[in-house]
Amino acid sequence: MTKIKRRSAVLLIIILLLAAGMGIFLFRYFRDGRHWAAFSANRTAYTDGVLKHGEITDRDGEILLTMEDGTYRYSADTATRLSTLHAVGDRYGNIGTGANIVYRDYLTGYDTVNGLYRSDRKGSVALSIDAGLNRRAWQALNGRKGAVAVCDCDTGEILCMVSSPSFDPESPPDSFDSPEYEGVYINRFLSSAYTPGSIYKLVTAAAALETLPDAMQRTYHCAGSCEIGDDTVNCMGVHGDLSMREALAVSCNCYFAQLAVDVGGKAMKDKADALSLTSSVFMDGVPSTKGNYTLSSEALDTAWSGIGQGQDTVCPAAVLRMMAAIAGKGEAPDLTLLKDGPEGGSAVLLPEKTAETLAELMHNNVVTSYGESLFPGIRAYAKSGTAEVGGGLSPHAWFVGYGEKDGRTLAFVVLVENGGYGSSAAGTVASDVLTAAFDG
Repeated sequence: MTKIKRRSAVLLIIILLLAAGMGIFLFRYFRDGRHWAAFSANRTAYTDGVLKHGEITDRDGEILLTMEDGTYRYSADTATRLSTLHAVGDRYGNIGTGANIVYRDYLTGYDTVNGLYRSDRKGSVALSIDAGLNRRAWQALNGRKGAVAVCDCDTGEILCMVSSPSFDPESPPDSFDSPEYEGVYINRFLSSAYTPGSIYKLVTAAAALETLPDAMQRTYHCAGSCEIGDDTVNCMGVHGDLSMREALAVSCNCYFAQLAVDVGGKAMKDKADALSLTSSVFMDGVPSTKGNYTLSSEALDTAWSGIGQGQDTVCPAAVLRMMAAIAGKGEAPDLTLLKDGPEGGSAVLLPEKTAETLAELMHNNVVTSYGESLFPGIRAYAKSGTAEVGGGLSPHAWFVGYGEKDGRTLAFVVLVENGGYGSSAAGTVASDVLTAAFDG
């Protein structure tokens, strides 16, 4: 009897272990099965590493890419192919942030019950971008290198994401070695970092508002230049005595250089970190390039950082999210390239009072410097940037901000590499694209 009891106990343990193992397997199957099926060595879903079937559309159902038996067919429209390439991806996966790579789990056509039983099953992914808006942004860039993006500040949906240079995936060039195609596989919105120039004055202003009790009242003098230590910081104008509101509107280097020194390098770095400008911003699990702020004990280095020069760098994706945070009274949604995709979270990047003050200052910029006619019918908030890059090259041109109209709030970022002055080179692009985004 004792022997039977022992054998029964052993058998029961084996049954329990088998049940536990089956439970773990089923849990992982329901959780990870879609990912397993998307493994590139799965010959049911792939041919020579290329996904066999799938369809990618824009938010309105316009087909951007169809995959049938491993053959890629992009949009019939050339401008659409060029302007959406970095969102959709190329046929060989060289654009690692493309939807054909990032969302391949959904493109295989896998479902939990049938798996990939039918090899001709086609999955479909609807992106949040508007193909027409992408075409508008591509045309506004007019062949210049750079990035343009627009997002919905309530949902985090990316409505426009254009990176230039691009190429026609239906008629690729024989060689990418020419300067025209330099960095063509890089999504400049998500995977590049640039000197920010004067858009960084918003970071300096935010740090000052939270560090100096009299930040809005204190003034600094601009004589066309100012002495910081043993060196000189030059300004584009002679502005005299300025408050923060006045200084941001005319983008005075002298004001913000001196302000940054009074704020201090540590507070400047802490604010850049808090705004996620020095860390990756994730879009559907894809990390952006990190920006940089180098903390220095030298007053001159801190002064240069306060005007977005020196060693400061930012990623356009992080800047767009910062604009959404200012629009959202400090809180920004996670960015997504999926229409009605998995609900993302949000993060508080700024205290509400700081965000509201920055918003008021940015709207004042539009009223007093850029002109409200730049954004007809839109209540706009903006900051331009002209980022010196050295080497005899023209500055990078930035224009960033957000607009409000008909109950919607859309944030934007425009970067034109070596484009010249921010307001003239990038501001016109922002005006064109944001106006189209609201009208569309």
